[in-house]
Amino acid sequence: MFRYRRIVPTLLLGYLLAAPQVGAEARYIVLASTTSTENSGLFRSIIPPFTEATGISVRVVAVGTGQAFAIARRGDADALLVHDPAGEAELICEGHASERAEIMVNDYVRGGPRQDPAGIIAADTAIEAFAAIAAAETPFTSRGDDSGTHRAERQLWRAAAIAPQGTWYRALGSGMGPTLNTAAAMDAYVFTDRATWAAFDNRQELVLLFEGDEALLNPYASVLLSTERHPHLKHAPASKWHRWLLSEEGQQAIAEFSVDGQPLFFPSARSDSDDALAPSDPESRAEFLVCH
Repeated sequence: MFRYRRIVPTLLLGYLLAAPQVGAEARYIVLASTTSTENSGLFRSIIPPFTEATGISVRVVAVGTGQAFAIARRGDADALLVHDPAGEAELICEGHASERAEIMVNDYVRGGPRQDPAGIIAADTAIEAFAAIAAAETPFTSRGDDSGTHRAERQLWRAAAIAPQGTWYRALGSGMGPTLNTAAAMDAYVFTDRATWAAFDNRQELVLLFEGDEALLNPYASVLLSTERHPHLKHAPASKWHRWLLSEEGQQAIAEFSVDGQPLFFPSARSDSDDALAPSDPESRAEFLVCH
């Protein structure tokens, strides 16, 4: 069973119905965000100071990034906090979103069997590590759910010129928690964000085997939706949330969050007009910059 520290998972409907009422008018926004930010406990740390400063509560819908984009396209969330720069740019290109700003970064890591049968601990790059797993055909569990983590994984497979398939590659179509549980049960390799790995207690024989490559950087962005395409949304309070995340107070709140003394996200506020926001991968960078 997957167990998180410092957070109790909640059902979406119950969360939306039971969210706290702030002030006389019970002002709130609905934020579609990733499972990694929710499961790590980040929101339990940073939302209270925002609410205290503004009187606006934030109701989080925690899903994979691909699902968050679908929610945004339907106009069912007031703001996004996601981690797929190319997908975020596409949302802006389509006219569903109006602004994107990076607010923080962490990284992806590779966990796997303590015995490391593919020898990825000796790899120099993330791409070499993936190639070693494919060559050895050792079990690998993938989220397979179009989340930001799954999209990042697919990008690395493409960079390695590998189309993973066969019985060794298990695309589960599940969240990070169940994927880690399956990896632990199978003694398989797994690609995960560092925050969820740090909160994962059911590791069994899994250990951290590869980290530190620049290609594994994982930027998170706040995205505001279009007032023209979705006029019914709560744009004013959503903008306050967006600006607060970029402010000194918001960045400090992110910096102060940790699990067992380990910081899991690092503040990195940057304007969406900055080319540094674009991914370094040429294919993804071209897609990201198409509307800039």
